[in-house]
Amino acid sequence: MNSLAVLRMMFLLMFLGWLMVWVMLPSKSYKSNWTPKLNNKLNSTYFGGQGTNLLLFTFPMMFIAALGCVYLHLQQKSKKSHSDISTRSGCLALWKRPVLVMAPLGIVTAMELVFAAMFVALLIWSLANYLHFSFGHLHMPKQGEKVWQAKFRSVSLRLGYIGNTCWAFLFFPVTRGSSILPLVGLTSESSIKYHIWLGHLSMILFCAHSIGFVIYWAMTNQMALMLEWSRDYVPNIAGEIAFILALAMWVTSFPRVRRKMFELFFYTHHLYTLYVFFYALHVGVAYFCMILPGVFLFLIDRYLRFLQSRHKARLISARLLPCGTFELNFSKSAGLIYNPTSILFVNVPTISKLQWHPFTVISNSHMEQDKLSIAIKSEGSWSQKLYKELSSSIDHLEVSTEGPYGPTSSPFLRHESLVMISGGSGITPFISIIREIIFQSTQPNCRIPRVLLISCFKNSSDLTMLDLFLPISDTSSDISQIQLQIEAYVTREKEQPLDDTQKLLQTIWFKPSPSDSPISAALGPNSWLWLGAIISSSLVMFLLFLGILTRFYIYPIDHNTNKIYNFTSRTLWDIFFVCVCIFIATSAIFLWQTRQNTFEGGQIQKMEVPTPTTSPGSWLYGADRELESLPYQSLVRATKVHFGMRPDLKRILFEYKGSDVGVLVCGPRKMRHEVARICSSGLAKNLHFESISFSW
Repeated sequence: MNSLAVLRMMFLLMFLGWLMVWVMLPSKSYKSNWTPKLNNKLNSTYFGGQGTNLLLFTFPMMFIAALGCVYLHLQQKSKKSHSDISTRSGCLALWKRPVLVMAPLGIVTAMELVFAAMFVALLIWSLANYLHFSFGHLHMPKQGEKVWQAKFRSVSLRLGYIGNTCWAFLFFPVTRGSSILPLVGLTSESSIKYHIWLGHLSMILFCAHSIGFVIYWAMTNQMALMLEWSRDYVPNIAGEIAFILALAMWVTSFPRVRRKMFELFFYTHHLYTLYVFFYALHVGVAYFCMILPGVFLFLIDRYLRFLQSRHKARLISARLLPCGTFELNFSKSAGLIYNPTSILFVNVPTISKLQWHPFTVISNSHMEQDKLSIAIKSEGSWSQKLYKELSSSIDHLEVSTEGPYGPTSSPFLRHESLVMISGGSGITPFISIIREIIFQSTQPNCRIPRVLLISCFKNSSDLTMLDLFLPISDTSSDISQIQLQIEAYVTREKEQPLDDTQKLLQTIWFKPSPSDSPISAALGPNSWLWLGAIISSSLVMFLLFLGILTRFYIYPIDHNTNKIYNFTSRTLWDIFFVCVCIFIATSAIFLWQTRQNTFEGGQIQKMEVPTPTTSPGSWLYGADRELESLPYQSLVRATKVHFGMRPDLKRILFEYKGSDVGVLVCGPRKMRHEVARICSSGLAKNLHFESISFSW
């Protein structure tokens, strides 16, 4: 058994142990038998009443996160063959097949459905046990209170406990540079829907919890408690502030509001910082330790993103296509390696200093070692403003970036064949996949899949998006080396347009600025190891500071009674130490890495390569252009255009030959759901649906 297998076994055992603690938490055994024994041993003079929760809830996930960085580093160095990946992944093919396709939930695989059912079962089990135990030991805080009123209060309180369970998992999916998600084959982009599910579920529970207490106070004539900030117990005002902030984020996150008023959603969602602060003050240190791993790892990731975004990216050129899509080409360090379907977050201060937007990286880090490219469709207000700015003959544009973020491997290469279906700008992830296949075709003893690309466009001008398959300054992408067939469908035009109606392609070259630097990994070439160092060192510092404070300041005051020292002050100390330790550890390691990479970005790259002013994609609608380049000729031969029709996806997929066909789709929701239903029908056993993005 190799070292990677041993680490996987350790992760599994640690995670199962962590889940078992959550299962036992609401039980009578935990409350009556475990808690007294654990408190006697773990609630020492160094950690007080939170010692038990630090060990049982915080340590396991932080251990997995830190050791996971070592695992991912070793996996990256091992460079396993694609055949090995195929063998291991084949056993999970049935579990990854879509079994539920519906609008509220999106596309749900068998594995997701099983884990979702297990999580709901955990919540139901927890609520039932909490209520069973509390009803047997009913607490009646007010004299003369009726039994049913006390039970109503107990139900409201326990619903808050269940919401806290959801919160323990809430931040893991939105940690972009997570070392936990790759261990189970996920990326932050592909698991955003889990964050949305957990967010909705926790808000339903917190709404019931908050409204229930307001009703209880009204029934028992205790409305004055709404304005109470208790010194030795839960501060109600902090909970009410947190609830109002959460309600604002929740209402603006619904699809209709988010799509029509994106900026409102974007800015409102940044209230999460205040929400977490007041939520922690409300629940106290013991319950805060239960959700601490997710918050801790998210804060590390968020601060790393902030540090990376302080550097201005060196923008080399922009290519404006006639269809309104444009390509941005950045300089990057040679040590920055990323996989296909990766995402780069972009900020342009001249348009908005606060807005960050994700875009698919279409370049290949192996073929284009000093350049990174993204494609943007000018559809929303932000991208339209950027398109106009690029069209105004500027010679320099200030841009900040975060990322790229993406999968740690290329699992699509394990298939015998690939069918990729796109709608509009949904073609961009497939550009990066095809470029990766082209690169792999040059490697010895590498089996590559044959590819069928089905692309749907509204207008013929959108066909020029196919030009993005060929890099702006490099014609080494020989598509003839792979088995590629492109079926392009123009749905709103029934015939080819006249030649003179086509616009020209524009290529803009930018002047380098001394303040700009190539895009590089936030933590250098050994980023996983450095991330592990940040996680472990910041956690050790946090425990050290907390132990010193508790032993020499808090313990002499309250002697572990938890009633003399201020309830809120304890939580404030925890929050302060978390932030300080993350700031110190992350800043020190990031600055060290920045100094190591200074020389690499010192030389200004100047890539001024002559490019055509007419769109290479113009051959698709009959323009008179001599195709002297072999890559262009290969693209012509591989492409067939259909006007005035839509593809019959059901017929195409069912008739496609091959024993192992990977099906990828990116485009409008209706298209994604249609393809998922076809693959989940069971009528074609050779079809394997692959989810590639968070557009679910």
